[in-house]
Amino acid sequence: MRTYGKKANTAISTLMVAWVLFQLWFSTLGIISAIRLRAFHCLFLLLFTFLLYPARKKQGIGEERLSVVDFVLIALSFTAFGYLIVKYTQVARLGGRIDSFQMCIALTGILVVLEAGRRISKNLTVLAVIFLAYNFLGKFFSGYLGHNGFTLKRILITQFWGTQGILGTGAGAFASYIFLFVVFGAFLKYSGFSDFISDLALSLVGRTPGGPAKVAVVASALLGMVNGSAVANVATTGTITIPMMKKAGYKNEFAAAVEATSSTGGQFCPPVMGAVGFIMAEFLGIRYTTVILAAMVPAFLYYLGLMMSVHFEAKRLGLCGVTEQDIPRTRDVLKKGWHLMIPLVVLISVMLIGRSPLFAASLAIPVTVASSWIKKDTRMTWDKIIASCTDGAKSAVTVGVPCLLIGIIIATVTLTSLGLNIGYMITNGLASGSLFLVGLLVMVISVVLGMGVPGVAAYVIVQAVAVPVLLKAGAIPLAAHMFCLIYACLSNITPPVAISCFVAAGIADADQTKTGLLSVRLALIGFIIPMFFLSNPVLLPLAQSSSVYMTLTATASAAIGTVLLSSALEGYFLTKQNWIERILFAAASLLLLYPGSVTDLCGLVLAAALIVFQIQTRRNKQKNNVM
Repeated sequence: MRTYGKKANTAISTLMVAWVLFQLWFSTLGIISAIRLRAFHCLFLLLFTFLLYPARKKQGIGEERLSVVDFVLIALSFTAFGYLIVKYTQVARLGGRIDSFQMCIALTGILVVLEAGRRISKNLTVLAVIFLAYNFLGKFFSGYLGHNGFTLKRILITQFWGTQGILGTGAGAFASYIFLFVVFGAFLKYSGFSDFISDLALSLVGRTPGGPAKVAVVASALLGMVNGSAVANVATTGTITIPMMKKAGYKNEFAAAVEATSSTGGQFCPPVMGAVGFIMAEFLGIRYTTVILAAMVPAFLYYLGLMMSVHFEAKRLGLCGVTEQDIPRTRDVLKKGWHLMIPLVVLISVMLIGRSPLFAASLAIPVTVASSWIKKDTRMTWDKIIASCTDGAKSAVTVGVPCLLIGIIIATVTLTSLGLNIGYMITNGLASGSLFLVGLLVMVISVVLGMGVPGVAAYVIVQAVAVPVLLKAGAIPLAAHMFCLIYACLSNITPPVAISCFVAAGIADADQTKTGLLSVRLALIGFIIPMFFLSNPVLLPLAQSSSVYMTLTATASAAIGTVLLSSALEGYFLTKQNWIERILFAAASLLLLYPGSVTDLCGLVLAAALIVFQIQTRRNKQKNNVM
């Protein structure tokens, strides 16, 4: 990222504050059409990308002047999207009939978006270019992947002038939800909320074995669900939690993997879910509260597995918790920072009474400033408010530009019927008649499409391709969307890309490959649970007509199975396990994780026998040590 002098920084900060105020105005009192709102956001995103991110990384540090190329790109961005803002209504009335000049405008707009994407997310840009080329080259394919081909004019209309391309779902999600929630997360950070959460987590779990790792899990989960970016969360909280875990005795790779895994799960952790829950509710046409309830059990099991993994690893290594003198009292933490929770309470309450997430976030931001003034040591000064706007806008750029790129991908999927063709190929060819096999293939598709992409953007891409496949195979809509969301988020820690792991490994001075593999092991329950609730959605409250009793019993057995799985993966329960015990613990966990009375009974019997054996083994070891 470029660095500028004082005057240039002031000018850029002023523009960023104007961006935030622009969104707040049109989220509350102002009136603007959805397309124009998205186009204005495109302008801001392109402007700040070319201002802050140089064409080559080695140009970044210390460079205080824009190149001629950057000036040209900024001018082209304003020309293309400025013309769209002014002329969109007129072009829309023509029913898709555009002239040569408007074709040039569309081509210019697509090219500047691709260049901005190259600077922000190279992997996603390559994917977008491949999809864009498929519009032209699909006629050379045969079978399910072939199509008749489209003219340049048709493609430009779809990608730029239509509502399914650059200004489609991705830009709409960014303008409607993501931007303000990213800014809201920045305001929470500068209000002292991050420190409050870290202290609260330390006071609650810091004394237990592996306390520093458990603090990292709790703090990263709470902060990750607000900011919606696993990478950003690792970069911020990881600088505190990773050194703390290393000091406690965890290996570098394990500490990095814990931070990456816990930050990634925040994207599907209720009640905020990193803003992705709002998008899912809109896609499904259901209440946001339904999405929250459906995500509760998978998120609970994910973090239970992670907490138990760090606990068993600490017991295996003989690690202790944080010393008593370094742990604040819970009562003191709450007394000092209770007022910092007010914005979250307001945010959730406003959404629960039926107001839009956009309005809730717009209200929560000024409430954050007001609540910070309740106590003198947390008051947000004018400088902190400006810094919140600036940091929020900078973070939004790294999420927003990928959202524009996914518009290119989704428009291609829609125009060429690629999603339907892939679905037909899977359900009638590769995995005919088997929802389980369809789920496995969709899991692979979800992880691949989500690699190197922010969680929200990854979900939007994946659902466009994978949800129709799952629905055709017999899955219910809510289970299909939740399935795609979880795997899209987990792509952040799945090798070979595993971008969250790379950031965490850099902080921990750890091996990137080992960190990625450890992260998959720690998050294994997250890879398993969606396969089970896809065919039997009893683990998703309100997903189907299951009784509360059925959901509670299924959740209880799955929780026991999660603990057993974590134990098997770490090789420790009450004492160290041999390989046979680990295999049997894993078998018992899978029986309990799969919803069903017969499998639950078999799993419980096997688990009870294994626990008795572990108790006896520990007693024998204690006797031998005494003797």
